[in-house]
Amino acid sequence: MQAVQAFLSLSTAFGLATSAGLNAYIPLLTVALVDRLTDGLIDLQGPWVWLSSWWTIGVLAVLLVVEILVDKVPAVDTVNDIINTIVRPAAGAILFAASTRAIGINPVLAAVCGVILAGGIHAVKAGGRSVVTATTGGVGNPIVSTVEDIVATVGSVIAVVFPYLVLLFFLLVILLVVLLVIYRRRRA
Repeated sequence: MQAVQAFLSLSTAFGLATSAGLNAYIPLLTVALVDRLTDGLIDLQGPWVWLSSWWTIGVLAVLLVVEILVDKVPAVDTVNDIINTIVRPAAGAILFAASTRAIGINPVLAAVCGVILAGGIHAVKAGGRSVVTATTGGVGNPIVSTVEDIVATVGSVIAVVFPYLVLLFFLLVILLVVLLVIYRRRRA
């Protein structure tokens, strides 16, 4: 049973950290509210208890509103992405470490995993956003930003409520990569 719990905690951590790469505040606020308002879905312990204080929730809510508004404006979203080059990986580190504390993963290793996941997603997002700005003259930015916010929200909720789906998603991605490699080798 502990192995199942460990896999679910890791699935939650992966889902939350990757969502943080798109928007740092959505998964942080999701975890804070779920811990504060429910009994058992998320149980923040030790140094992570501060995440579910009402002050933290209030600050995260304000930062989320600012992020959502700023991310829709061309050029301003680029500045926002530069600032979030530090914020999103840090959020990924916090989320991964907080989600895996109960199963005893070394906090430094957990934080590094969160930084890599959120930082990788953020790098792809920031690079893709500049292409969207250049090819659409900025008109596509609000649409892409809204899709990113929806994906981050759905990913965060699924990671907390249905971690099996996160695990299934990652297994499907691995399967697709393997099939793509096999396909490309046969064609070569």
